[in-house]
Amino acid sequence: MKRLVIKLGTGVLSRSGRALEGAQFRRIAREVADLHKSGTSCILVSSAAIAAGVRVLGLAGRPDDLPGKQACAAAGQPELMRLYAASFRAHGLRVAQLLLTHGDIDSRMRRTNARNTLDRLLSSGPVVPVVNENDSVAVEELRFGDNDRLSAEVAQLVRADHLVILTSVDGLQDAHGKRVPEVRDIAAASRLVRPDKGAESVGGMKTKLEAVKLAVGSGIPCSILDGRKPGQIAAALDGKNVGTRFPLPVNRR
Repeated sequence: MKRLVIKLGTGVLSRSGRALEGAQFRRIAREVADLHKSGTSCILVSSAAIAAGVRVLGLAGRPDDLPGKQACAAAGQPELMRLYAASFRAHGLRVAQLLLTHGDIDSRMRRTNARNTLDRLLSSGPVVPVVNENDSVAVEELRFGDNDRLSAEVAQLVRADHLVILTSVDGLQDAHGKRVPEVRDIAAASRLVRPDKGAESVGGMKTKLEAVKLAVGSGIPCSILDGRKPGQIAAALDGKNVGTRFPLPVNRR
């Protein structure tokens, strides 16, 4: 089966970064189930544990301090997985959780262990691995950027055929706010990035382009899509004009 890594940002899965949105989980599960039936294994790299924890802990808003965020992540991760499990169960798919830190990816041995775990899960039948940064213990200054960089690392680990980054905007936008349908020069595209980002986002478009650069450099084409719109993943894989696509350079094909 082909392998697809799908990164889901907090803005895709929650309402204002404060509560998970069940309808989004159910729609995404339905779309992933359709992909699985057509011969594509999907690995999800999912944010939103902190957003889930805000509601679980009864907080008025997302904490600004590191211990507060880590506490939310610890309380919210089970709720995140509960929603994934329930949503995929309706389509006969099981989920598996894999929590990683930067140290896991940076260590050769632990990186190999993570790869072996994902390979075994993908060969175990109708299973959808759900990967997240281990926010409850991660304290490194160099974070994955709301899981953007992590998604590219996971795509490398599983030798993915495509990386899809779902966000709350319609791909990369130019200086006039218009969608850029295709990017071949990532360095030039980086100059289009505006500093604004959602309050619940860690990285914004800058870290998404950094993740794309890492993946494309490893021979993995990418797409940045609006995760709030139905049908975007299948449309992108079919070559339709949605979001922003990042094809491989001619000499890498």
